[in-house]
Amino acid sequence: MGTADGAGRAPTRLAWAVAVSAWLVLNLLLLWLYYEPSAKPLIGDEFDYHRRALAWLAGEPVAESYVWPPGQTAFIAAIGALAGPGVLAVQVVQIGLLAMCALLLVRLGSRVLDARTAWYAGALFLLNPGSLAYAHWLWPEVTHLACLLGALALLFTTRGPSLTTALAAGVLTGLALLFKSLLGAFWPLLLIAFLARRDGRWRVAWLPACAFVAGIAIATAPALWKGYQETGRPIIADSSIYNLHVGLRDTSRSDYIDEAGAPALKAFLESGTTPQQRNAVYTGLILDQIEQRGLATLVAERLSVQYFRLFSAKTLLVSQLHGESCAGRLGAYAAAAPAPWISASAQAAHALTLVLAAFGIALWRRWDRAVVLVAAAFLLYQLALYSGLHVMARYVFQMMPFLCLFAAPVLTALLHRDPGRPDAPLALTPMRIAIGSTAAAVLLALAFLGPWLDGTCR
Repeated sequence: MGTADGAGRAPTRLAWAVAVSAWLVLNLLLLWLYYEPSAKPLIGDEFDYHRRALAWLAGEPVAESYVWPPGQTAFIAAIGALAGPGVLAVQVVQIGLLAMCALLLVRLGSRVLDARTAWYAGALFLLNPGSLAYAHWLWPEVTHLACLLGALALLFTTRGPSLTTALAAGVLTGLALLFKSLLGAFWPLLLIAFLARRDGRWRVAWLPACAFVAGIAIATAPALWKGYQETGRPIIADSSIYNLHVGLRDTSRSDYIDEAGAPALKAFLESGTTPQQRNAVYTGLILDQIEQRGLATLVAERLSVQYFRLFSAKTLLVSQLHGESCAGRLGAYAAAAPAPWISASAQAAHALTLVLAAFGIALWRRWDRAVVLVAAAFLLYQLALYSGLHVMARYVFQMMPFLCLFAAPVLTALLHRDPGRPDAPLALTPMRIAIGSTAAAVLLALAFLGPWLDGTCR
Protein backbone atom coordinates (compact mmCIF):
# COMPACT_ATOMS: atom_id res chain seq x y z
CA MET A 1 0.00 0.00 0.00
CA GLY A 2 1.44 3.36 -1.01
CA THR A 3 2.20 6.22 1.33
CA ALA A 4 1.43 9.88 1.07
CA ASP A 5 4.50 10.81 3.08
CA GLY A 6 8.02 9.56 3.23
CA ALA A 7 7.85 9.26 7.00
CA GLY A 8 5.88 6.65 8.89
CA ARG A 9 6.80 3.11 8.00
CA ALA A 10 4.16 0.48 7.40
CA PRO A 11 3.20 -1.58 10.47
CA THR A 12 5.32 -4.61 11.25
CA ARG A 13 4.16 -8.20 11.08
CA LEU A 14 3.92 -8.20 14.86
CA ALA A 15 1.59 -5.20 14.78
CA TRP A 16 -0.58 -6.91 12.16
CA ALA A 17 -0.63 -10.12 14.22
CA VAL A 18 -1.66 -8.25 17.38
CA ALA A 19 -4.41 -6.34 15.53
CA VAL A 20 -5.79 -9.47 13.84
CA SER A 21 -5.67 -11.40 17.13
CA ALA A 22 -7.53 -8.62 18.94
CA TRP A 23 -10.11 -8.51 16.13
CA LEU A 24 -10.66 -12.28 16.34
CA VAL A 25 -10.91 -12.27 20.15
CA LEU A 26 -13.43 -9.41 20.13
CA ASN A 27 -15.53 -11.12 17.46
CA LEU A 28 -15.53 -14.43 19.29
CA LEU A 29 -16.39 -12.74 22.58
CA LEU A 30 -19.27 -10.81 21.02
CA LEU A 31 -20.55 -13.92 19.22
CA TRP A 32 -20.36 -15.93 22.46
CA LEU A 33 -22.32 -13.20 24.20
CA TYR A 34 -24.83 -13.22 21.33
CA TYR A 35 -25.54 -16.96 21.52
CA GLU A 36 -25.04 -17.96 25.16
CA PRO A 37 -27.10 -19.21 26.88
CA SER A 38 -29.54 -18.59 23.99
CA ALA A 39 -29.53 -16.44 20.88
CA LYS A 40 -30.11 -12.73 21.40
CA PRO A 41 -33.53 -11.66 20.07
CA LEU A 42 -33.70 -9.43 17.02
CA ILE A 43 -34.41 -5.79 17.85
CA GLY A 44 -36.58 -3.31 15.97
CA ASP A 45 -36.05 -3.19 12.20
CA GLU A 46 -33.77 -6.25 12.42
CA PHE A 47 -36.85 -8.38 12.95
CA ASP A 48 -38.58 -6.94 9.90
CA TYR A 49 -35.57 -7.45 7.60
CA HIS A 50 -35.32 -11.08 8.70
CA ARG A 51 -39.05 -11.72 8.48
CA ARG A 52 -39.25 -10.32 4.97
CA ALA A 53 -36.18 -12.29 3.85
CA LEU A 54 -37.73 -15.53 5.12
CA ALA A 55 -40.94 -14.71 3.25
CA TRP A 56 -38.94 -14.19 0.04
CA LEU A 57 -37.22 -17.55 0.52
CA ALA A 58 -40.56 -19.24 1.10
CA GLY A 59 -41.97 -17.73 -2.09
CA GLU A 60 -44.58 -15.77 -0.17
CA PRO A 61 -45.74 -12.37 -1.45
CA VAL A 62 -44.19 -9.48 0.47
CA ALA A 63 -46.04 -6.17 0.36
CA GLU A 64 -43.61 -3.29 -0.12
CA SER A 65 -44.10 -0.41 2.32
CA TYR A 66 -41.39 1.78 0.74
CA VAL A 67 -40.18 2.71 4.21
CA TRP A 68 -37.06 0.52 4.06
CA PRO A 69 -34.93 0.08 0.92
CA PRO A 70 -34.92 -3.56 -0.27
CA GLY A 71 -31.17 -4.16 -0.25
CA GLN A 72 -30.72 -5.69 3.20
CA THR A 73 -33.72 -7.97 2.80
CA ALA A 74 -32.33 -9.25 -0.51
CA PHE A 75 -28.87 -9.65 1.06
CA ILE A 76 -30.20 -11.77 3.94
CA ALA A 77 -32.37 -13.81 1.56
CA ALA A 78 -29.44 -14.47 -0.79
CA ILE A 79 -27.28 -15.78 2.07
CA GLY A 80 -30.24 -17.76 3.39
CA ALA A 81 -30.71 -19.41 -0.01
CA LEU A 82 -27.12 -20.68 0.15
CA ALA A 83 -26.63 -21.38 3.85
CA GLY A 84 -30.10 -21.70 5.37
CA PRO A 85 -32.31 -19.23 7.23
CA GLY A 86 -30.14 -18.84 10.34
CA VAL A 87 -28.49 -15.60 11.38
CA LEU A 88 -24.94 -16.95 11.84
CA ALA A 89 -24.15 -17.15 8.11
CA VAL A 90 -25.18 -13.51 7.69
CA GLN A 91 -22.98 -12.59 10.63
CA VAL A 92 -19.95 -14.37 9.15
CA VAL A 93 -20.35 -12.57 5.82
CA GLN A 94 -20.82 -9.21 7.53
CA ILE A 95 -17.77 -9.79 9.74
CA GLY A 96 -15.76 -10.19 6.55
CA LEU A 97 -17.37 -7.09 5.03
CA LEU A 98 -16.57 -5.01 8.10
CA ALA A 99 -12.93 -6.12 7.95
CA MET A 100 -12.94 -5.10 4.29
CA CYS A 101 -14.31 -1.69 5.33
CA ALA A 102 -11.27 -1.22 7.57
CA LEU A 103 -8.91 -2.18 4.72
CA LEU A 104 -10.69 0.22 2.38
CA LEU A 105 -10.33 2.95 5.00
CA VAL A 106 -6.60 2.23 5.15
CA ARG A 107 -6.43 2.50 1.38
CA LEU A 108 -8.29 5.82 1.38
CA GLY A 109 -6.13 7.07 4.23
CA SER A 110 -2.96 6.18 2.32
CA ARG A 111 -3.81 8.94 -0.17
CA VAL A 112 -3.27 11.64 2.46
CA LEU A 113 -1.42 9.91 5.31
CA ASP A 114 1.71 7.84 5.72
CA ALA A 115 1.32 4.07 5.86
CA ARG A 116 1.53 3.82 9.65
CA THR A 117 -1.10 6.53 10.23
CA ALA A 118 -3.45 5.10 7.60
CA TRP A 119 -3.14 1.75 9.39
CA TYR A 120 -4.01 3.44 12.70
CA ALA A 121 -7.20 4.78 11.10
CA GLY A 122 -8.28 1.25 10.15
CA ALA A 123 -7.37 -0.13 13.58
CA LEU A 124 -9.26 2.65 15.41
CA PHE A 125 -12.36 1.77 13.43
CA LEU A 126 -12.17 -2.02 13.50
CA LEU A 127 -11.03 -2.60 17.09
CA ASN A 128 -13.87 -0.56 18.58
CA PRO A 129 -16.31 -3.09 20.12
CA GLY A 130 -19.19 -0.71 19.48
CA SER A 131 -18.40 -0.72 15.75
CA LEU A 132 -17.45 -4.38 15.52
CA ALA A 133 -20.81 -5.49 16.90
CA TYR A 134 -22.68 -4.07 13.90
CA ALA A 135 -21.46 -7.05 11.88
CA HIS A 136 -23.46 -9.31 14.23
CA TRP A 137 -26.80 -7.55 13.70
CA LEU A 138 -29.16 -7.44 10.74
CA TRP A 139 -29.40 -3.69 10.23
CA PRO A 140 -27.95 -2.59 6.87
CA GLU A 141 -25.20 -0.44 8.36
CA VAL A 142 -22.29 -2.73 7.43
CA THR A 143 -23.49 -3.58 3.92
CA HIS A 144 -24.20 0.09 3.16
CA LEU A 145 -20.80 1.19 4.47
CA ALA A 146 -18.94 -1.52 2.52
CA CYS A 147 -20.52 -0.30 -0.72
CA LEU A 148 -19.85 3.36 0.07
CA LEU A 149 -16.19 2.85 1.00
CA GLY A 150 -15.71 0.56 -1.99
CA ALA A 151 -17.05 3.26 -4.30
CA LEU A 152 -14.85 5.92 -2.71
CA ALA A 153 -11.76 3.71 -3.02
CA LEU A 154 -12.44 3.14 -6.72
CA LEU A 155 -13.02 6.84 -7.35
CA PHE A 156 -10.28 8.43 -5.26
CA THR A 157 -7.40 5.96 -5.00
CA THR A 158 -6.79 5.45 -8.72
CA ARG A 159 -5.09 7.77 -11.21
CA GLY A 160 -8.28 9.14 -12.68
CA PRO A 161 -11.13 6.59 -12.76
CA SER A 162 -11.25 4.57 -15.97
CA LEU A 163 -14.54 3.62 -17.60
CA THR A 164 -14.45 0.26 -15.83
CA THR A 165 -13.66 1.58 -12.36
CA ALA A 166 -16.17 4.44 -12.77
CA LEU A 167 -18.89 1.98 -13.76
CA ALA A 168 -18.04 -0.30 -10.82
CA ALA A 169 -18.05 2.68 -8.43
CA GLY A 170 -21.45 3.68 -9.77
CA VAL A 171 -22.84 0.19 -9.22
CA LEU A 172 -21.51 0.19 -5.63
CA THR A 173 -23.03 3.63 -5.02
CA GLY A 174 -26.35 2.37 -6.37
CA LEU A 175 -26.15 -0.68 -4.10
CA ALA A 176 -25.41 1.61 -1.14
CA LEU A 177 -28.65 3.45 -1.98
CA LEU A 178 -30.49 0.13 -2.00
CA PHE A 179 -29.23 -0.63 1.52
CA LYS A 180 -29.85 2.83 3.00
CA SER A 181 -31.30 5.96 1.41
CA LEU A 182 -28.73 8.22 3.05
CA LEU A 183 -26.75 9.02 -0.10
CA GLY A 184 -29.73 10.30 -2.07
CA ALA A 185 -28.65 13.94 -1.88
CA PHE A 186 -24.92 13.28 -1.41
CA TRP A 187 -23.79 11.07 -4.27
CA PRO A 188 -23.66 13.92 -6.88
CA LEU A 189 -20.72 15.33 -4.89
CA LEU A 190 -18.74 12.23 -5.83
CA LEU A 191 -18.61 13.57 -9.39
CA ILE A 192 -15.64 15.70 -8.28
CA ALA A 193 -13.61 12.53 -8.85
CA PHE A 194 -13.95 13.27 -12.57
CA LEU A 195 -12.59 16.83 -12.31
CA ALA A 196 -8.92 17.47 -13.04
CA ARG A 197 -6.92 20.69 -13.36
CA ARG A 198 -4.72 20.71 -16.44
CA ASP A 199 -2.88 23.63 -17.98
CA GLY A 200 -4.54 25.96 -15.49
CA ARG A 201 -8.07 24.88 -16.48
CA TRP A 202 -10.57 22.52 -14.91
CA ARG A 203 -11.51 19.64 -17.18
CA VAL A 204 -14.20 17.00 -16.82
CA ALA A 205 -13.69 13.35 -17.74
CA TRP A 206 -17.13 13.09 -19.31
CA LEU A 207 -17.09 9.43 -20.38
CA PRO A 208 -16.06 8.04 -16.97
CA ALA A 209 -18.53 10.42 -15.28
CA CYS A 210 -21.32 9.10 -17.50
CA ALA A 211 -20.20 5.54 -16.76
CA PHE A 212 -20.45 6.31 -13.01
CA VAL A 213 -24.01 7.62 -13.37
CA ALA A 214 -24.86 4.64 -15.59
CA GLY A 215 -23.62 2.30 -12.86
CA ILE A 216 -25.96 3.92 -10.34
CA ALA A 217 -28.82 3.58 -12.82
CA ILE A 218 -28.03 -0.10 -13.48
CA ALA A 219 -28.05 -0.94 -9.76
CA THR A 220 -31.20 1.01 -8.89
CA ALA A 221 -33.30 0.61 -12.06
CA PRO A 222 -35.18 -2.58 -10.99
CA ALA A 223 -36.19 -1.04 -7.65
CA LEU A 224 -37.12 2.28 -9.27
CA TRP A 225 -39.21 0.52 -11.93
CA LYS A 226 -41.00 -1.52 -9.29
CA GLY A 227 -41.70 1.67 -7.34
CA TYR A 228 -43.04 3.35 -10.46
CA GLN A 229 -45.35 0.45 -11.23
CA GLU A 230 -46.77 0.32 -7.70
CA THR A 231 -46.84 4.00 -6.72
CA GLY A 232 -46.74 5.96 -9.98
CA ARG A 233 -43.35 7.45 -9.09
CA PRO A 234 -39.84 5.97 -9.50
CA ILE A 235 -38.97 5.38 -5.86
CA ILE A 236 -36.75 3.04 -3.84
CA ALA A 237 -37.86 4.08 -0.36
CA ASP A 238 -38.99 7.31 1.25
CA SER A 239 -39.29 7.70 5.01
CA SER A 240 -37.82 11.20 5.38
CA ILE A 241 -41.14 12.95 6.13
CA TYR A 242 -42.06 10.24 8.65
CA ASN A 243 -38.64 10.47 10.30
CA LEU A 244 -38.88 14.26 10.47
CA HIS A 245 -42.29 14.00 12.12
CA VAL A 246 -40.96 11.52 14.70
CA GLY A 247 -37.76 13.53 15.16
CA LEU A 248 -39.71 16.66 16.04
CA ARG A 249 -41.39 14.67 18.82
CA ASP A 250 -38.27 13.09 20.35
CA THR A 251 -37.59 14.43 23.83
CA SER A 252 -35.09 12.00 25.37
CA ARG A 253 -31.40 12.56 24.68
CA SER A 254 -30.65 8.85 24.28
CA ASP A 255 -32.24 5.80 22.70
CA TYR A 256 -34.98 3.45 23.93
CA ILE A 257 -36.42 5.69 26.63
CA ASP A 258 -39.38 7.49 25.04
CA GLU A 259 -39.35 5.92 21.59
CA ALA A 260 -42.59 6.11 19.61
CA GLY A 261 -41.66 2.77 18.03
CA ALA A 262 -44.15 0.49 16.34
CA PRO A 263 -47.33 2.54 17.05
CA ALA A 264 -45.93 5.59 15.21
CA LEU A 265 -44.90 3.50 12.21
CA LYS A 266 -48.26 1.72 12.16
CA ALA A 267 -50.08 5.06 12.16
CA PHE A 268 -47.88 6.32 9.33
CA LEU A 269 -48.49 3.24 7.17
CA GLU A 270 -52.24 3.48 7.79
CA SER A 271 -52.39 7.17 6.85
CA GLY A 272 -52.39 6.43 3.09
CA THR A 273 -52.01 3.68 0.52
CA THR A 274 -49.02 5.18 -1.31
CA PRO A 275 -45.87 6.98 -0.12
CA GLN A 276 -47.13 10.19 -1.74
CA GLN A 277 -50.37 10.08 0.24
CA ARG A 278 -48.61 9.35 3.53
CA ASN A 279 -46.07 12.10 2.94
CA ALA A 280 -48.85 14.58 2.19
CA VAL A 281 -50.63 13.72 5.45
CA TYR A 282 -47.45 13.93 7.55
CA THR A 283 -46.23 17.09 5.82
CA GLY A 284 -49.48 18.66 7.00
CA LEU A 285 -48.82 17.44 10.56
CA ILE A 286 -45.31 18.91 10.47
CA LEU A 287 -46.57 22.25 9.19
CA ASP A 288 -49.19 22.26 11.94
CA GLN A 289 -46.44 21.75 14.53
CA ILE A 290 -44.42 24.62 13.08
CA GLU A 291 -47.45 26.90 13.11
CA GLN A 292 -48.47 25.97 16.66
CA ARG A 293 -45.03 26.00 18.31
CA GLY A 294 -43.01 28.32 16.09
CA LEU A 295 -40.02 27.47 13.95
CA ALA A 296 -37.51 29.08 16.35
CA THR A 297 -38.83 27.00 19.26
CA LEU A 298 -38.64 23.77 17.26
CA VAL A 299 -35.09 24.51 16.08
CA ALA A 300 -33.96 25.26 19.65
CA GLU A 301 -35.55 22.04 20.92
CA ARG A 302 -33.90 19.98 18.19
CA LEU A 303 -30.46 21.46 18.88
CA SER A 304 -30.88 20.54 22.55
CA VAL A 305 -31.69 16.89 21.72
CA GLN A 306 -30.53 15.65 18.30
CA TYR A 307 -26.77 15.55 18.66
CA PHE A 308 -26.92 14.10 22.16
CA ARG A 309 -28.73 11.16 20.61
CA LEU A 310 -26.35 10.92 17.65
CA PHE A 311 -23.06 11.01 19.60
CA SER A 312 -24.26 9.24 22.75
CA ALA A 313 -21.72 6.95 24.38
CA LYS A 314 -24.66 4.63 25.06
CA THR A 315 -24.13 3.07 21.67
CA LEU A 316 -26.39 0.39 20.24
CA LEU A 317 -24.16 -2.30 21.74
CA VAL A 318 -24.32 -0.70 25.19
CA SER A 319 -28.09 -0.23 24.87
CA GLN A 320 -28.57 -3.96 24.31
CA LEU A 321 -26.54 -4.98 27.36
CA HIS A 322 -28.07 -5.37 30.80
CA GLY A 323 -28.74 -2.33 32.93
CA GLU A 324 -31.59 -0.20 34.22
CA SER A 325 -34.51 -0.04 31.81
CA CYS A 326 -35.09 3.59 32.78
CA ALA A 327 -31.69 4.29 31.20
CA GLY A 328 -32.73 2.67 27.95
CA ARG A 329 -30.93 -0.62 28.57
CA LEU A 330 -32.78 -3.40 26.74
CA GLY A 331 -31.09 -6.47 28.26
CA ALA A 332 -31.16 -8.24 24.91
CA TYR A 333 -27.76 -9.81 25.54
CA ALA A 334 -27.34 -12.25 28.41
CA ALA A 335 -26.11 -10.87 31.73
CA ALA A 336 -22.68 -12.47 31.28
CA ALA A 337 -19.57 -11.64 33.30
CA PRO A 338 -17.72 -9.90 30.42
CA ALA A 339 -20.70 -7.62 29.64
CA PRO A 340 -19.63 -4.75 31.97
CA TRP A 341 -16.10 -4.86 30.52
CA ILE A 342 -17.49 -4.79 26.99
CA SER A 343 -19.74 -1.85 27.87
CA ALA A 344 -16.87 0.11 29.42
CA SER A 345 -14.47 -0.62 26.55
CA ALA A 346 -17.08 0.34 23.93
CA GLN A 347 -17.77 3.66 25.65
CA ALA A 348 -14.05 4.34 26.11
CA ALA A 349 -13.31 3.60 22.43
CA HIS A 350 -16.22 5.82 21.39
CA ALA A 351 -15.00 8.71 23.54
CA LEU A 352 -11.39 8.29 22.36
CA THR A 353 -12.44 8.42 18.71
CA LEU A 354 -14.52 11.56 19.24
CA VAL A 355 -11.72 13.39 21.08
CA LEU A 356 -9.02 12.42 18.58
CA ALA A 357 -11.28 13.33 15.64
CA ALA A 358 -12.10 16.74 17.17
CA PHE A 359 -8.41 17.58 17.40
CA GLY A 360 -7.67 16.02 14.02
CA ILE A 361 -10.23 18.19 12.23
CA ALA A 362 -9.13 21.34 14.06
CA LEU A 363 -5.43 20.74 13.35
CA TRP A 364 -5.80 19.40 9.80
CA ARG A 365 -4.07 21.46 7.10
CA ARG A 366 -4.43 19.36 3.92
CA TRP A 367 -7.84 20.56 2.83
CA ASP A 368 -6.88 20.51 -0.85
CA ARG A 369 -7.05 16.69 -1.07
CA ALA A 370 -10.17 15.18 -2.66
CA VAL A 371 -10.42 12.33 -0.12
CA VAL A 372 -10.35 14.81 2.77
CA LEU A 373 -12.93 17.10 1.16
CA VAL A 374 -15.31 14.19 0.59
CA ALA A 375 -14.81 12.93 4.17
CA ALA A 376 -15.47 16.39 5.63
CA ALA A 377 -18.46 16.95 3.34
CA PHE A 378 -19.92 13.58 4.36
CA LEU A 379 -19.62 14.46 8.05
CA LEU A 380 -21.27 17.85 7.49
CA TYR A 381 -23.98 16.19 5.40
CA GLN A 382 -24.75 13.75 8.21
CA LEU A 383 -24.90 16.55 10.78
CA ALA A 384 -27.32 18.49 8.58
CA LEU A 385 -29.40 15.39 7.88
CA TYR A 386 -29.86 14.63 11.57
CA SER A 387 -30.57 18.19 12.66
CA GLY A 388 -34.27 17.36 12.44
CA LEU A 389 -34.80 13.73 11.44
CA HIS A 390 -35.40 11.04 14.04
CA VAL A 391 -31.97 10.04 15.37
CA MET A 392 -30.75 6.77 16.84
CA ALA A 393 -27.24 6.25 18.22
CA ARG A 394 -26.57 3.68 15.49
CA TYR A 395 -26.69 6.41 12.85
CA VAL A 396 -23.22 7.56 13.92
CA PHE A 397 -21.77 4.29 12.65
CA GLN A 398 -21.44 5.43 9.03
CA MET A 399 -19.58 8.51 10.28
CA MET A 400 -17.02 6.50 12.25
CA PRO A 401 -14.59 5.65 9.40
CA PHE A 402 -14.34 9.33 8.47
CA LEU A 403 -13.91 10.36 12.10
CA CYS A 404 -11.14 7.74 12.38
CA LEU A 405 -9.47 9.17 9.26
CA PHE A 406 -9.14 12.55 11.00
CA ALA A 407 -8.32 10.96 14.37
CA ALA A 408 -5.42 8.82 13.18
CA PRO A 409 -2.80 11.61 12.69
CA VAL A 410 -3.42 12.80 16.26
CA LEU A 411 -2.87 9.26 17.52
CA THR A 412 0.37 9.09 15.52
CA ALA A 413 1.49 12.41 16.98
CA LEU A 414 0.78 11.23 20.53
CA LEU A 415 2.40 7.81 20.14
CA HIS A 416 5.43 8.84 18.10
CA ARG A 417 5.83 12.51 19.02
CA ASP A 418 6.43 13.68 15.46
CA PRO A 419 3.60 16.15 14.71
CA GLY A 420 5.89 19.02 13.83
CA ARG A 421 7.70 17.59 10.81
CA PRO A 422 7.20 19.63 7.62
CA ASP A 423 5.16 16.94 5.85
CA ALA A 424 2.84 16.19 8.79
CA PRO A 425 -0.90 16.57 8.05
CA LEU A 426 -1.43 18.57 11.25
CA ALA A 427 -0.62 22.20 11.99
CA LEU A 428 -0.01 22.88 15.69
CA THR A 429 -0.92 26.46 16.53
CA PRO A 430 -2.41 27.86 19.76
CA MET A 431 -5.63 28.82 17.96
CA ARG A 432 -6.07 25.39 16.37
CA ILE A 433 -5.35 23.62 19.66
CA ALA A 434 -7.91 25.82 21.42
CA ILE A 435 -10.52 25.03 18.76
CA GLY A 436 -9.74 21.31 19.02
CA SER A 437 -10.00 21.40 22.82
CA THR A 438 -13.38 23.13 22.61
CA ALA A 439 -14.69 20.70 20.00
CA ALA A 440 -13.48 17.71 22.03
CA ALA A 441 -15.20 19.04 25.16
CA VAL A 442 -18.46 19.57 23.23
CA LEU A 443 -18.38 16.04 21.78
CA LEU A 444 -17.65 14.52 25.20
CA ALA A 445 -20.56 16.47 26.65
CA LEU A 446 -22.84 15.20 23.88
CA ALA A 447 -21.61 11.66 24.50
CA PHE A 448 -22.12 11.53 28.26
CA LEU A 449 -24.31 14.36 29.59
CA GLY A 450 -27.60 13.42 27.90
CA PRO A 451 -28.85 11.09 30.68
CA TRP A 452 -27.85 13.61 33.36
CA LEU A 453 -29.68 16.45 31.60
CA ASP A 454 -32.75 14.23 31.17
CA GLY A 455 -32.68 13.16 34.82
CA THR A 456 -32.74 9.54 33.67
CA CYS A 457 -33.32 7.04 36.50
CA ARG A 458 -33.53 9.72 39.19
